[in-house]
Amino acid sequence: MAGLRTFAATASISLLFALSPATAQTPPPAESVQIGLSTDAISITAGFSGADLTIFGSLENPDPLVARQGRYDVIVVLEGPPRPVVVRRKDRVLGVWINLESETFENVPVSYSVATTRPLQDITEPAKYKQLSLGAQNLYMKPADATDGPATIEEFTAALRDRKAATGLYSENVGGVQFLSQNLFRATVRLAPNIPVGTHKARAFLFKSGLFIKESSAQLEIRKSGFEQSVFRVAHDYSFLYGVFAISLAMLTGWLGRLVFRKD
Repeated sequence: MAGLRTFAATASISLLFALSPATAQTPPPAESVQIGLSTDAISITAGFSGADLTIFGSLENPDPLVARQGRYDVIVVLEGPPRPVVVRRKDRVLGVWINLESETFENVPVSYSVATTRPLQDITEPAKYKQLSLGAQNLYMKPADATDGPATIEEFTAALRDRKAATGLYSENVGGVQFLSQNLFRATVRLAPNIPVGTHKARAFLFKSGLFIKESSAQLEIRKSGFEQSVFRVAHDYSFLYGVFAISLAMLTGWLGRLVFRKD
């Protein structure tokens, strides 16, 4: 009888452990995205005319069914270093175009290149882009003078975006992100001919059926190379000697020009 009671108690304890949440099946790990650059630095010369940069990435723990149905979307951004920007408005006064008003914005990305799997409006709702500050039209341009009227700030903000787009510094490549498999993708972003030097940030945003899931980032250094970079480095490291050399060269050029074009 004692053995029967012991067996019943053991069975009850085993049943409790089987029903305990601690022994329940753990949920699958959440999806995430990773990107990788083949190099962490790119050197450009004075004759640089622009190029396409390829960024590879992968989805971690994707849902096979969602992947087969094509309900994963990736947006990749290459964002340039932030700098203050002054936007001026010219008006015609007495037949002469002069600068009358200006607006200064703080920490504006000098360049901003976007690649997407589909058009932005087909991926998620506009409010989500505003929340993530994702896309050239959704970047928050912080004015230095917050007391200016909203209409004035919006006018200068639109002019700044238009100017960046006209010079190729802000660009969008719809379809520039392509899935090579259920896990791997390739993104192509545009490097403008006038792309600034400095530290750029590559960012990848993962969406699942219109919902934002995860973000990943990596850094890329863009620097100049060749003769102009050597002159730039000397001018900054040895500014006094560079100034003396520049003045001496100007004087020598003027003296030689006088000799060549002298009228006897």
